[in-house]
Amino acid sequence: MPDLNTIWFILVGILFTGYAMLDGFDLGVGTLHLFAKKEEHRRLFLNSIGPVWDGNEVWLVTGGGALFAAFPEVYATVFSGFYLPFMLLLLALIFRAVAIEFRSKESWGWWRRMWDVAFAAGSILSAFLIGVTMGNVVMGVPLRPDREFGGTLMGMLNPYALFLGVTTVALFAMHGAIFLAMKNDGEVHQMMRRWIPRLIGIFIACYICFNLLTLVYCDHVMQTVRARPWIIAVVLVGVLIVLNIPREFHKGREFSAFLSSCGGMVLMMATFGLTTYPVMLFSNPNPENSLTIYNAASSQKTLGIMLIIAVLGVPLVLAYTACIYYIFRGKTRLNNHSY
Repeated sequence: MPDLNTIWFILVGILFTGYAMLDGFDLGVGTLHLFAKKEEHRRLFLNSIGPVWDGNEVWLVTGGGALFAAFPEVYATVFSGFYLPFMLLLLALIFRAVAIEFRSKESWGWWRRMWDVAFAAGSILSAFLIGVTMGNVVMGVPLRPDREFGGTLMGMLNPYALFLGVTTVALFAMHGAIFLAMKNDGEVHQMMRRWIPRLIGIFIACYICFNLLTLVYCDHVMQTVRARPWIIAVVLVGVLIVLNIPREFHKGREFSAFLSSCGGMVLMMATFGLTTYPVMLFSNPNPENSLTIYNAASSQKTLGIMLIIAVLGVPLVLAYTACIYYIFRGKTRLNNHSY
């Protein structure tokens, strides 16, 4: 049986992966929002995610709470060291949420254009900052012997992290476009059928370049892969799932393409976890200062009590999510209560 520290490492990873899959298509829809020229199309974009977007963000809150409770030192170091990027991310998410709710309050053209820009900008910036943060975590950040962040803001804006930010935007845009094709018919569906092949091409190009950059910038990751060669099998399965996206889409199976996109995210996050375990925050250039699931964890009693709460609470979150998606299944239709 895995120990409590390992169990919580897996649980935190599951929660953040759930957020990437679910809120990822919300952010992708926002990224594409300004490319839709007709008012009706933009309303359909918004109402496609309208019933679920706020529930999807629960996974981010839950993941952050689990990280704080299970690995408080990691939470403290990351949130203090990444303070400015996280504040920008918070503002982007706030303006995105406000834009969704406020856009339909008035019919003035300038009013709706203003909130359209806020919605798109908030979505793009959120996706980009999530990628930049992940890039720094993968590459490693400078930690002092007291395990406090010892870097600078400019140090976080390195080519590797910035490119992962671009890759994340491309991934979420593709993910969101597939969701829109799945949830709409008529003109929006046909428009997505034209957009998705280009978005898939952009993402796959970014995905390949990102993996090549990992070989250059992340020697510690490659050392782990050499020590655990079976990780290569996980990577290959992930690549096959990503390549299955255009195949399913070409055959007109949007739902299968969407599931493949979700599966690709799961395998990418799994690869990240397998190449870092048991390290949670790698210290670069001083690996001895790294934060692991053991030196940054809460007490065993705390982890045990929280596991009981998680066993009771996580099924409720899953049930709520499944219920919402079941209730609002089917194609998007506009009515007097729509955004």
